[in-house]
Amino acid sequence: MEVRLLAFDSMGVRSMATLITTRDLRLMIDPGVALAPYRYGLPPHPIEVERMNSSWQLIADELVDCSHVVVTHYHYDHHEPDSPELLVGKSVYVKHPTQNINFSQRRRAAFFLAKIREAGGSYEYADGRVMKVGSTTISISHPVPHGVNTKLGYVVMVSVDDGDSKVLYTSDVEGPSLDEQVDIVLREKPNILILDGPMTYMLGYRYSQASLEASINNMVRIIRETPVEIMVVEHHFMRDLEYKQRIKRVYEEAEDRGVKVLSAAEFEGKPIEMLEAHRRELYESIPTKEGRSELD
Repeated sequence: MEVRLLAFDSMGVRSMATLITTRDLRLMIDPGVALAPYRYGLPPHPIEVERMNSSWQLIADELVDCSHVVVTHYHYDHHEPDSPELLVGKSVYVKHPTQNINFSQRRRAAFFLAKIREAGGSYEYADGRVMKVGSTTISISHPVPHGVNTKLGYVVMVSVDDGDSKVLYTSDVEGPSLDEQVDIVLREKPNILILDGPMTYMLGYRYSQASLEASINNMVRIIRETPVEIMVVEHHFMRDLEYKQRIKRVYEEAEDRGVKVLSAAEFEGKPIEMLEAHRRELYESIPTKEGRSELD
């Protein structure tokens, strides 16, 4: 099995676009990319826009040869509604558009799925599905909350097992801080875990200290109770410049047990480039007309 992390927050964009290749299939999970509309009161810097465009081009290029696609939910950093032609001729599995979904995502789902049909493509609902392709098994979880509650809707997790190793992609669990989220990880027992980590850049505002402590405890449980060898902690987590200090106990536990805790950039052997978290510095070093008034 080959796992490629194409676009993630440690690479300068909001995304979790993941490509998994086995002897039987080529699967893309969540082919989408976006930017924070505002951070520190500033819009995306041109460097971020350039990175988003190049990241999307990479995703689109890799989609061409994919046989399977899974869309775990309908936020724009996880799906691209304006390029439905890229999904035509593929086995596409999408989060159910009307069940376990909030109002905003229900509207986005209806638009996206209509675009796929108009382009001549087709799709099936992903929730709770298990698909066998040769010796590879794709298991998609029942919906779990997007984060610490259901305000932002639900997501599905994706497990890929080729008989030699297993990868689990959690989608946007923001932790995991909830039992129903971590229970899936403990049950699946992955060798590689691609985890949406705690939303610590919103700590004390939209993310509580209690949720962070629960997430740390659950990550430690995963390290202790599963055969995980690599834990990629990403997405919401990599929007906080102090990310390593936030979950120090997880890094310590992982080191004691020989588990690698990495960003997606580190997994891919690339430098960490947290452009959103550094947006203020980007505007200070390369001012633009849009950002100058915020910094003066």
